[in-house]
Parts: sequence; C-alpha cells; structure tokens
Amino acid sequence: MACKIKKGMTVVVLSGKSKGKQGKILGIDLKEGKVLVEGVNIVKRATRPNRQNPQGGILEKESGLPISKVSAIDPDDKKPCRIKFIEQGGQKVRVSKRSGKVVEQ
Repeated sequence: MACKIKKGMTVVVLSGKSKGKQGKILGIDLKEGKVLVEGVNIVKRATRPNRQNPQGGILEKESGLPISKVSAIDPDDKKPCRIKFIEQGGQKVRVSKRSGKVVEQ
C-alpha cells in the first residue's frame, strides 16, 4: 500500500511537545514507522571532532517522530486532514478528505 505522506510534503504535528508545529518532511523510515520533520523534535547530540566537524561539541538535529503523530495539511484552510487516493487521468493522486482538493505531490 502507498504511504499517505511522502518526502517534501508539509505536515503538522498532532501531539507531543511539538504539537501544532509545521514542517517539511526530510525523510521517512517505513520499517521503523518514523518520519524526520524539519525543525521539529530537536535533540542535542555530543559529537567528537571529525572531518566534517573539526570542532566537535554539541550539535542539534531532528529526531524521528512516529508517522501516526503527523498529518498532511489541507490546501484550502491549512488545517490537518486525512488523505485518500483517487484515479485521475490514469494516475493515482492524493486527495484531501476535508476539501476534496489534490494535496501537493
């Protein structure tokens, strides 16, 4: 079955400490059931000096968030919506159940 959300879509967080925040999906891990959302669920990580970061120190980066905690945004009213699939011109497209409009591809 196709995933309801995909990389590059804008989503809103439904629950947790980042509730209500919006961001773009950076990556999806279907095996773990998690997504990386830009600017959401930031954690601090201590790193040793290496070639990419010769200084080392404490870095902030996004951590995985369960897929069930995020929802796509309706193109009409910018609120969370559920997604359904329909056939349009011989292709499967994602459509908002809230407004019936095509969600960003």
